[in-house]
Amino acid sequence: MADNAQETYECDALVVGSGCSGLSAAVTAAHHGLKVLVVEKEPRFGGTTARSGGWLWIPGTSLAKAWGITESPDQAKTYLRHEAGNSFDAARVDAFLTEGPKAVDFFTTKTAVRFDMPLTFPDYHAEAPGGAQGGRSMVARPFDGRELGDHIKDLGSPLPELTVFGMMLGSGKEIIHFMRATRSVTSAAYVAKRLSKHAGDVMRHGRGMTLTNGNALAGRLAKSAFDLNVPLWLNSPVRELIVENGAVRGAIVAREGRTIRINAKRGVVLACGGFPHDVARRQKMFPHAPTGKEHYSPGPVGNTGDGLRLAESVGGRVEDSLPNAAAWVPVSVTTRKDGSKGVMPHFIDRAKPGVIAVMRDGKRFANEGNSYHDFVQEMVKAAKPGEEIAAYLVCDHQTLRKYGLGCVPPRPMPLGRHLKTGYLKRGNTLAELAAQAGIDPKGLEAAVAEFNKLAAEGRDPAFGKGSRAYNRYQGDALHGPNPCVAPLEHGPFYAIKMLIGDLGTYAGIVTDAHARALDAEGHVIPGLYAAGNDMASIMGGNYPGAGITLGPALTFGYIAGRHLAAGASERSAA
Repeated sequence: MADNAQETYECDALVVGSGCSGLSAAVTAAHHGLKVLVVEKEPRFGGTTARSGGWLWIPGTSLAKAWGITESPDQAKTYLRHEAGNSFDAARVDAFLTEGPKAVDFFTTKTAVRFDMPLTFPDYHAEAPGGAQGGRSMVARPFDGRELGDHIKDLGSPLPELTVFGMMLGSGKEIIHFMRATRSVTSAAYVAKRLSKHAGDVMRHGRGMTLTNGNALAGRLAKSAFDLNVPLWLNSPVRELIVENGAVRGAIVAREGRTIRINAKRGVVLACGGFPHDVARRQKMFPHAPTGKEHYSPGPVGNTGDGLRLAESVGGRVEDSLPNAAAWVPVSVTTRKDGSKGVMPHFIDRAKPGVIAVMRDGKRFANEGNSYHDFVQEMVKAAKPGEEIAAYLVCDHQTLRKYGLGCVPPRPMPLGRHLKTGYLKRGNTLAELAAQAGIDPKGLEAAVAEFNKLAAEGRDPAFGKGSRAYNRYQGDALHGPNPCVAPLEHGPFYAIKMLIGDLGTYAGIVTDAHARALDAEGHVIPGLYAAGNDMASIMGGNYPGAGITLGPALTFGYIAGRHLAAGASERSAA
């Protein structure tokens, strides 16, 4: 195909993918003087990042030090060693811990990227060796979308299920305001002002202009790339890599009905978002999906493993030995107003007081407040052989209207549509709810009765809900004595069915500490880099804290960009 390309394009570095890792590599390389091209196969840029929470986990940053939180790299390394177990990769972890803080400083001083860090956002296993109560997770600062100019129309949209009237909520404080809007004058005023501004933006611009979370991160990174005159081609999939004298030196790209040969003198960075929608690879790597179809990813449908296949085509190897091939999250499948299906990740509702989770037999099986990744693993363990792996969130009317559940918002928003579509099941009694949801009624009644015995005292001896720092962070700080525990007492009762989804894949291209792809013998493939979810995760198949995909994505994109630039400098000097 390369010989038949009618057009050519010359650059120093080609970046395939426009999420956090790809734009990080592009901005870094361009800042250091390289001519960079970014190609994206989807019609919009931002990838998974644009619809994510926008959190990054990077220990030892200047943001943490500004809070007075100073830790040695050894503490974080101890934690990652504990989390990764036998899959611990010391060289890449060292690179992450050393270069991560430098990457944050580079982006916050040289580009449009800015972050905010709460004082206390605990690691998901804060009680483990090396764990921390805060200072490692940060979130992209809200961003005015008007700064993107005409490019704003090409930015990927946030996940609809995580928005309110199409508006993505920002930090935890903003979510709290929306949940307390009917109980606090201050919160009510905040919500009214936020909704009014959003409505005005939609009328004038066709979408909200206050970008938050992952949308803000993607927007800020893109603005930084455009400021450096980095072109970003949309609807431009890579068909194959170009190899010359044993080194990757470009790619064949399809664009606007044409085939273009991209000559990238220094190399190619693969940042295509992993393989959450590659059914064949899911069948191979996801034990819970024997046909590859028993999985529901909220990630962009274009993330079909292109980067992994491109790397394999030139001798790259995909890591297949991690205990978990993806970052798991429980999801529910909803019907949108236009009739299409949406996938809703369950992040914080499980930790709220008055909410429990049961399997089809009606029995509880896990601490509902634990991290989504841990929770899904407990779902898999509790499932009966041959049975669909599904769990049900259950609560009473008071809890539902106070906190919401899944896609169902709290009062005063209506819930009738979710009852009509069957997304939300309701019963005046637990037995009636069980019949509606397909849960064993006696098992559910027994589970609720057992839970209620000590729930009013804030105790959960069976699973310890609320016993961990992360549980309590996601609970209701105004509810006592345990922010995560309250009885389920007065009907009607409600349930939502949860299945298994992901927040990104872990099983990616094997790389070294410089983000260079390695072949089956462990040798560097010259000119080929991988970052983000295309790169094998440094977390060893575990999920240590908020932002463990985007933190390494930003860092290894930065590492790849610097290595490309350093290589150029060295060759020029020679």
